[in-house]
Amino acid sequence: MKSGIKTLLLVLTVAFTGLGSHAYAATSSGKAQAESKTTATPPAATDKSSASLPQDKNSGDKVSINSASAEELAQAMNGVGLKKAQAIVSYREEYGPFKTLDDLRQVPGMGGALVERNLSHLML
Repeated sequence: MKSGIKTLLLVLTVAFTGLGSHAYAATSSGKAQAESKTTATPPAATDKSSASLPQDKNSGDKVSINSASAEELAQAMNGVGLKKAQAIVSYREEYGPFKTLDDLRQVPGMGGALVERNLSHLML
């Protein structure tokens, strides 16, 4: 009976020792894979993500609110469609050229947040 218990304990010890080292190996290799995914981005993935974005809104070119057409404004400004862009042009034609970019807030439909979001796309 005593030898049976000793044998059982020996088998369990060997089993848990082997299982424990296997679990540590799996954890470290999984950690290495996770680190490699966060640190290295394949160039192809970067190219695809930038290619899917609209080119005209991210081109870096600024558009003049005093001379651009409604279509140009709609393409360059984030959150501004053709209707709001036409309102900008109509306001400009009625009241004259804008003196500052903040004057866009006077255009009906152009809120402060929308103007702030587009300041980097605009010039006088």
